[in-house]
Amino acid sequence: MPRAWVLHAYRGYESLTLIDEPLETPGVGEIRLRVEAFALNWGDMDICWDRYSFSFPEFPARIGREAAGIVDAIGPGVHDIKLGDRVCTLPYFYYNRGASTDSLIVKAEYVTPAPKRLSAEESAAIWMQYLTAYFPLVAISAVGPGSHVLVTAATSTAGAAALEIGRISGASMIGTTRFEHNRAYLRELGADHVIATNGSGLADEIMEVTGGRGVDAVFDAVGAGLIAHYAPALAKNGRIYFYGLLDEHFPSLPLVDMFQKNAVFHPYSLFNYVEDPALRRKGTDFVHAMIEQERLKPSIDRVYPMEQYREAFDYLRRPREKHGKVVIRTGL
Repeated sequence: MPRAWVLHAYRGYESLTLIDEPLETPGVGEIRLRVEAFALNWGDMDICWDRYSFSFPEFPARIGREAAGIVDAIGPGVHDIKLGDRVCTLPYFYYNRGASTDSLIVKAEYVTPAPKRLSAEESAAIWMQYLTAYFPLVAISAVGPGSHVLVTAATSTAGAAALEIGRISGASMIGTTRFEHNRAYLRELGADHVIATNGSGLADEIMEVTGGRGVDAVFDAVGAGLIAHYAPALAKNGRIYFYGLLDEHFPSLPLVDMFQKNAVFHPYSLFNYVEDPALRRKGTDFVHAMIEQERLKPSIDRVYPMEQYREAFDYLRRPREKHGKVVIRTGL
C-alpha cells in the first residue's frame, strides 16, 4: 500500500502523520504517478494552519502540489501521456489531494514533462518557484529594460526565481535580505542591488539605487513587516504582488502612498493563473525553454527520506546559510 503524510486538523505540520492508503485508480482525465520526489514550500506550512489561498474541505488531507514521478496508470480520456513517462505536477488548487505520498492521482492537464537534463529531485523543485515569479514579472507587468523590481525575502526559492527571471527579462532587480552574508548569493542570482535590512531606511535606499524613480513592481512574500517601509518608494503606477506571509500577519495597506502613486495592491496566487489553459501553456513553455538553454536551473539545498518529512519542515523554517529547495525522496 502507498504511504502518505496526512493532516487531520489545522494544528501545524508537527501534527502530520505517516499512514498507509489504498492504491487509487485514476478517473476520467486523470493519471496516477509513482512519486519519486516531492518538494516542500513555505505555503505548505501555512496551509497546515489554515493560512493559505484555500482551505481543506475535509480531513484527512495530504499536503503540497509539487512532485515528479513516473506515470503508472492512465484514466479514460487521456491521450497525450504514456505509461512510463516521467512528469512533473503543476501547482493548482489541489484541496485534499496533495503530493505528500508515494502514489498520486492528478488531473492530466496539470502535469508537464520532466526536463530530460534534470534529476527527479530537481524536476520536483521547478514549477512552484519559477511559475510563481513568471506570471507577475512576465505575463502581467512584463518588466524589462528600464523597469525596477523589488524582491523581498529574496533568498526564498520564489524570490530567487524572481531575480533569475528578472535578469533574463532585462529589468533592474533589487533584493532584500535580513543578513549581510547573503549579498554574494543574491548578486549571483541576478540582483543588481542588495539591501540588507529589517525595514529601516529601505525606501531611501530604493530611491537612491533607482535614481529617484522608485520600483515599478514589488514581489513581496513578507507581509506586514515591510510594506510600509518600501511603499514610499513605489514608482508611478507601481504594483505590489503580495504572495506570501512570512511574518504571519496580513499587512495594513499604506493607502496614502498608494493614492499618490496610483499603485495597485495585487493579492496574488499562482494557482489562479495555472488554471487558465493559455496562461499555463505560456508559463510552462517559458520555463522549459529557459531550462533547456540552461538559463534557469533549480538549486537543491537538502534531500530527506520519506520518513523524515516533519524533520524537513523543521529545517525549512530555520534561518539557513545554504539556499535552495528542500525535497523529499520517496525511495520508490
